[in-house]
Amino acid sequence: MALALALLSSPALAQESASSSTATQQAATPPASPAEDAIRAGTIPVPAPPPGAALPQVDPIIPDTEFNSAIPALDAGGDPVLDQPLESIESFERRLATQQSNAKPTEGQAPPAKDPALADGDAVEEVGDAPVADAELTAPLPPLNQFEVAPVQFAEDEEAANRDLRVTYAVRLNGLDAADGETAVSLKSQFKSLSALEKGDGKADNVAMASARLTEDSELIKTILASEGWYDPQVRTHLDRTDGPSGLPLNAVIDVQPGKRFTFSEIKVDADPTVPPTLISDNLALKIGEPIVAERVQGAEAQVALALPENGYPFAAVGDRDILLDQNTGSGAYTLPVTVGPRGRFGGFRTEGDLAFDVDHVQTLARFKRGELYDSRKVDDLRKALVATGLFSTVSAEPQRTNEQVGDGTEYVTMLVKQDAGPPRTIAGSAGYAAGQGFTIEGTWTHRNMFPPEGALIVHGIAGTQEQGAGVTFRRANAGQRDRTFEAVAEGLRSDYDAYNAITGRLAARVSYDSTQIWQKRLTYAYGVELLGTAERAYDFNAGERRRRTYYVASLNGQVGLDTSDDLLNPTKGFRVTALVQPEGSLGNGFNPYIRARIDGSAYVPFGDFVLAGRVRFGTIQGAARDDIAPSRRLYSGGGGSVRGFGYQKLGPLDPNGDPIGGRSLNEGAIEGRYRFGNYGVVAFLDAGQSYESTTPKFSDMRYGVGIGGRFYTNFGPLRVDVATPLGRRRGESRLNIYVSIGQAF
Repeated sequence: MALALALLSSPALAQESASSSTATQQAATPPASPAEDAIRAGTIPVPAPPPGAALPQVDPIIPDTEFNSAIPALDAGGDPVLDQPLESIESFERRLATQQSNAKPTEGQAPPAKDPALADGDAVEEVGDAPVADAELTAPLPPLNQFEVAPVQFAEDEEAANRDLRVTYAVRLNGLDAADGETAVSLKSQFKSLSALEKGDGKADNVAMASARLTEDSELIKTILASEGWYDPQVRTHLDRTDGPSGLPLNAVIDVQPGKRFTFSEIKVDADPTVPPTLISDNLALKIGEPIVAERVQGAEAQVALALPENGYPFAAVGDRDILLDQNTGSGAYTLPVTVGPRGRFGGFRTEGDLAFDVDHVQTLARFKRGELYDSRKVDDLRKALVATGLFSTVSAEPQRTNEQVGDGTEYVTMLVKQDAGPPRTIAGSAGYAAGQGFTIEGTWTHRNMFPPEGALIVHGIAGTQEQGAGVTFRRANAGQRDRTFEAVAEGLRSDYDAYNAITGRLAARVSYDSTQIWQKRLTYAYGVELLGTAERAYDFNAGERRRRTYYVASLNGQVGLDTSDDLLNPTKGFRVTALVQPEGSLGNGFNPYIRARIDGSAYVPFGDFVLAGRVRFGTIQGAARDDIAPSRRLYSGGGGSVRGFGYQKLGPLDPNGDPIGGRSLNEGAIEGRYRFGNYGVVAFLDAGQSYESTTPKFSDMRYGVGIGGRFYTNFGPLRVDVATPLGRRRGESRLNIYVSIGQAF
């Protein structure tokens, strides 16, 4: 087209060009295109040169006849070369090889191969056809197990490379000083305890890790601020490099603008009326104008959830709070929905499941009667008492509606106890050592519910260096009353102490009402009967040697205790007093009646984490001479539960061999200073005591022991280790005595 436009732009050549084009079309050219036809027809205007313009002379282009004559014809009968079939690859390679073999090499060029690849006459080229110089290609591959791969060697190992990327950083938290002093300290403390940056201890594998921790901590500080009432803080973070080496160290900076601290503008409880009317509001410890602190809100709601079931509403439920915040005023309107439910009183009991005992015994364990106002604390106590029996795999106590009206706006609630009885048998063992008592190993086999309900059979045995024996005990726990125990024992025992050697048979029965870890009682008691037959070897002053005598003892005993302390195993305040009276009769050289009596008292005074504790004990035997009393029934002092620093039963009258013979009275005292820090504690103590041949204590020749101890406090009581030494140590007395047990010394 460009060619056509150039030609048509010259009027002098228009006629000649037209003639030439016509001739060419007739000879061999295809028909004109639509665009060319349009130009010829005048449909598309062709610009003309301005009048008088001097146009350059244009030489003629190759004529069409000359161009067409240079193109070979494609029809049959033309060039014979084009008509013949293509040469095969085999013929082409053979001809090429022949040409190479006949060629003469130039100077410095190797002669051509005399045996070309296809000279073997095989039309298919094989690997073996390669020249000898390529023999390596034809060699077989080695077996995989012999194939050797040289490891890649790096200039530095991976650990060194990672070490180069590691960074250290310091944490900078700015802006919290806008809060008041105490709150600012609390915010910083919370952040430090939860911060990912702080947990990283100022080290990160690379900058990206430090940046990720910084991002995480920015969200953390927002959460902490919101929990304290700042709901619209501005938090910005960045990493600053200091002037140290590249990447070391960094400052992880958190800039905080707390903004407004939101306060309560309205407190509303959506609930039905209660009895008393202020039951919910009195326990919802939130006030208008105070900051909206999450911990206080949750604590106040939890208190409501506890107070309602404790005051007669077993089916009460606290709903989800709603706090509407006003960004302009920085205040919040608080609404708490509460479903109160019916007010209830304890009704009857019902039990289901794999029963360990029946519903009557469940009622024995309960510390409430029918008609009492429902109190969830008493239900919790019942649940704990059920667990303490040790007879269940799982057990629960739940209130159930009855719709039975009492008539005063309340309705009866049935307690449903779901039981799943567990294995009732137990095998237990223990081992220990005590100064003066030697090593002991004890084992028991117990069936806790052989005689339901809670009738246990216990077989026990003891093997020690100074004591051996076995026995059988029947024990019924919660016998007709919660925490009242009946126990009957039959046992035989051999004892070999410095004071006496005895072989004893014993029958005893006892009823006791004692404190437990679940329910520590203010008043406790015990009473029982005991029969002994004992053959004992002790020093006979008349004969001047140890002789064996047989005693038959019948005893009644009664005990009463008053306890105002705050804890059974770890008291810190209050006092305890216990009195024991045992009228006895001994058949040895005739019938000898007498009375054994003892009184114990202790008190505890706290001073913060320090507790000052004191103990006294007095004992007497009235009505019989010492030699008419079996040695095992006399009074002794010394040992871990008596006067620390001395061996077991080592204080008091001695025989000519220096062995204790016991007395008819004693007095003891102790004072302890106990300091606790966390789960640990230290104790310093001074013990004093003595036993006497007379029936009343003389308070003379008192012996003293001093020592220190350690305590490890657990959820069931403190573990005690005491080390003591006697003051004014005498010949034969140990320099140190160690005592280990559970619970405080007193």
